[in-house]
Amino acid sequence: MSTEDQMSIDERRKYLRINMKRYIKADRKGRGQLLDEMEAVTELHRKSLIRLMNGSLGRRPRQRQRGRAYGAEVDDALRVIAESLDYVCADRFTPNLVWLAKHLATHGEMETSPSLLDQLGRISVSTVKRKLSHIRQDQPRLPRRRGPQGVHRLTRGIPMKRIPWDEQHPGHFEVDLVHHCGPSAYGEYICTIQMIDVATGWSERAAVLGRSY
Repeated sequence: MSTEDQMSIDERRKYLRINMKRYIKADRKGRGQLLDEMEAVTELHRKSLIRLMNGSLGRRPRQRQRGRAYGAEVDDALRVIAESLDYVCADRFTPNLVWLAKHLATHGEMETSPSLLDQLGRISVSTVKRKLSHIRQDQPRLPRRRGPQGVHRLTRGIPMKRIPWDEQHPGHFEVDLVHHCGPSAYGEYICTIQMIDVATGWSERAAVLGRSY
């Protein structure tokens, strides 16, 4: 079974709970067949399955919490990499963390070590998302202003949704509005509308004066 097809712990427990009712009602031969099936699906040892079927499927709390797998060095590296990429989603840049770290290090933007590169090569997308959410909490946010009335009625007919990161067909764009206002969002200032084709990486930018344009 490939890594993408492996069951999570919750999925495995749910599958075992469904089969537990069949296991209790089955005869000796039926239980043997069920164990064969569950062994193939969950990849658990047969003895472990028998113990689970005859006991409780509830998850036990950890007696000792796990320590941090990634320390401040990884946090600092993710902060620099995310900022250099204008905070794109973790799904897009996590597979390239090692290459990005080396690339930024050659330009003097960060320092790397064999230990750091090893950790960046092992870190999962979910862990990166969790760390980035903590990093963003420390970043100052610009106050948001309400757009002009009637804008939502105009945009309802435009199909907008989150685009899959592995989109293969050109014509699907990510659109961002970049504010060039400095530390204050007061008054009128230049903004940049940026459109990026997800499949090809083609980009186009246009300057506008204020959000209302």
